[in-house]
Amino acid sequence: MLSSYKLTASKKDDVIVGKHVYGNLYGCDARLMADEKYIRRLVREAVDIAKMHLVELKSWRFSSKKGGISVIALVTESHVAVHTWPDYQYATVDVYTCGQESQPEKAFEHIVKGLAPREYTKHFADRSSVTFRTVTVREKT
Repeated sequence: MLSSYKLTASKKDDVIVGKHVYGNLYGCDARLMADEKYIRRLVREAVDIAKMHLVELKSWRFSSKKGGISVIALVTESHVAVHTWPDYQYATVDVYTCGQESQPEKAFEHIVKGLAPREYTKHFADRSSVTFRTVTVREKT
């Protein structure tokens, strides 16, 4: 989980706070990844956990009934996206938020827990209008 951020700008009110957490999930359960209702519920829960505000949730199934699923939540703070490839037991997760209150790392971790990969990568990008400094970064295993 990512811990805290410290502003280096002089005017806090004039700052766009952009936090982007994304990664790849390997070795997920193919049945879960092909379950559109399950992925939709997982994303909706992640939005709530991360203190974001849902505008709309959309999903698409590609190919056959066992084909991949894409779920995208448009939130007032930005978006949450999950794309699955059940045949490869692979998924990508992308959580981008603007604002001091949102917690994209919590949304990311909730989705990872729900898809239970054997392993995954997690990346963080600071997309703020000023430089933030990550004070501590810790991953719970």
